[in-house]
Amino acid sequence: MSEQPTDGTHDVIILGSGPAGLTAAVYAARANLAPLLVEGVVEGGPTGGQLTLTTDVENFPGFPEGIMGPELITNMRSQAERFGTSFVTEDVVRADLSARPFTLETASGVTLRSRSLIVATGAKPRRLDVPGEDELWGSGVSACATCDGFFFRDRHVIVVGGGDSAMEEATFLTKFAAKVTIVHRREEFRASAIMVDRAQRNEKVEFALNATVTRVNGADGVVSSVTLEDTVTGEQRDLACDGVFLAIGHIPNTWLFDGVLDTDDEGYLVVDDPSTRTNVEGVFACGDVMDHTYRQAITAAGTGCRAAIDAERWLADQDD
Repeated sequence: MSEQPTDGTHDVIILGSGPAGLTAAVYAARANLAPLLVEGVVEGGPTGGQLTLTTDVENFPGFPEGIMGPELITNMRSQAERFGTSFVTEDVVRADLSARPFTLETASGVTLRSRSLIVATGAKPRRLDVPGEDELWGSGVSACATCDGFFFRDRHVIVVGGGDSAMEEATFLTKFAAKVTIVHRREEFRASAIMVDRAQRNEKVEFALNATVTRVNGADGVVSSVTLEDTVTGEQRDLACDGVFLAIGHIPNTWLFDGVLDTDDEGYLVVDDPSTRTNVEGVFACGDVMDHTYRQAITAAGTGCRAAIDAERWLADQDD
């Protein structure tokens, strides 16, 4: 691993080691910016982003037989390192963007300085926080139907949620699954009427209303059922299924920049589209921390490319 001295001022520091951050690193390194990538940005979050918690990735271009999520991240990291990216594997606990160079403080007390900053800290799916969820995450429990729906062909899966995302995920999953059951804690949905109607008219979709998942059951990396609790009577029952998809929202990792970088109503960083510029000059954002629409590895990588190019051009303007 290439370790870059932490003293002095860097041209660009990248926060985040998922597809967005690593792609930004590849492009910034090839532009001779000698980027420093901070891997452990979010305390308690996985280094390498959500892909490190994913098994087979079959929709990333260039891998006709698919690739394991951790292997894909390792390959991207090696590519970034090959072109001159250096790495610091620590959590960042404080960021000061009030003046340039920007300063970051790591958990061990190291201060990093940079002329520009690329924020690629991602977003994490909201969890149920019930027994069995963590143990079966990535092995039957998922937050991305687009990523993992293919693996449940002719199976029964459940979708947890009551918003537009839940209806969209459920409808998408009917392309593969034999049956999809939407589990929602109330009888009324937050989803728009047209989305609910579309799900209700799909013969493969069923509903378990006034119910919450209190446990995910399974063994040897295979989901066998979920335990549902009736929110009215309190009664519990097991519902046999082969997979669980969560559609209860995501939490963007933006706490480092509260009150400094502009966010939308859902907490995602706002950029000056089609660029990746934030409201602070010299700070750029890419990946799931600014994208609540697509949330795919390939779209995150694309925005990482854009952020690196934006940072390179901005730095060139400053030098001129």
